[in-house]
Amino acid sequence: MKKSLGAKTFLYSSPVLLVGSYDASGKPNAMTAAWAGICCGQPPCMYVSLRQATHSYGSIMERKAYTISVPSVDLLAETDYLGTASGRDADKFAATGLTPVRSDLVDAPYVAECPLVLECRLVHAIDLGLHTMFVGEVLDVKADEGVLDEQGYLSLERVRAFLYAAPERSYYAAGEFLGKAHVAGKSFPARG
Repeated sequence: MKKSLGAKTFLYSSPVLLVGSYDASGKPNAMTAAWAGICCGQPPCMYVSLRQATHSYGSIMERKAYTISVPSVDLLAETDYLGTASGRDADKFAATGLTPVRSDLVDAPYVAECPLVLECRLVHAIDLGLHTMFVGEVLDVKADEGVLDEQGYLSLERVRAFLYAAPERSYYAAGEFLGKAHVAGKSFPARG
C-alpha cells in the first residue's frame, strides 16, 4: 500500500546544473539549479525554473540569455556553494576559483571547468507561481573532447554528471549502465 506524502515536488531525480548569466553591471554569475530539463526537440529547447527572488532571475530577464553548464562530480563542493550563495552578495567565480567564459552566441557566461555546456537564447518566461520557467532555445552545445565516445557522442560515464534528490536534499552520482534504449524492452510483444 502506498502512503500519501501530500502535494510536493518529489521526483527522483533531477540533473544538477549551473545556470550562467551576467548581472546588470556585467558581473558573471552562476547558480545551481535542479529544476531543469529538455522541453522541445525542434527547435532544441531547455528549461530552467527559478524563483523571482534569485539574482539570476533578473539577469536572465534583462539579458534574454543563459547558459547551462553540466558539472562533473569533481566539482561537487563548488556546485553546492553556487547554490547556497547569492551573486548579489558574493563573486561566486572568485570564491570557488571557477573560470567564467563569455559565450560567443548569447549574452551569458559558462563555466570553463564543466565538461558540457549549452548556450540558450531566452524564448519564453512563464510565471508559474513561486517559480518562473525560462525556456531557452539551445544555440550550441559545447563538450570537452574527453567526454565524447568513439563515435563522437556524449558519454554519461565520461561527463560524470550528478543528480539531486529533493526528498533527501542529497546528491548522487549518475552513470551506471543499465541497458540500451529501444532494445531493453524487445522481449515484450511488438507494438501494433
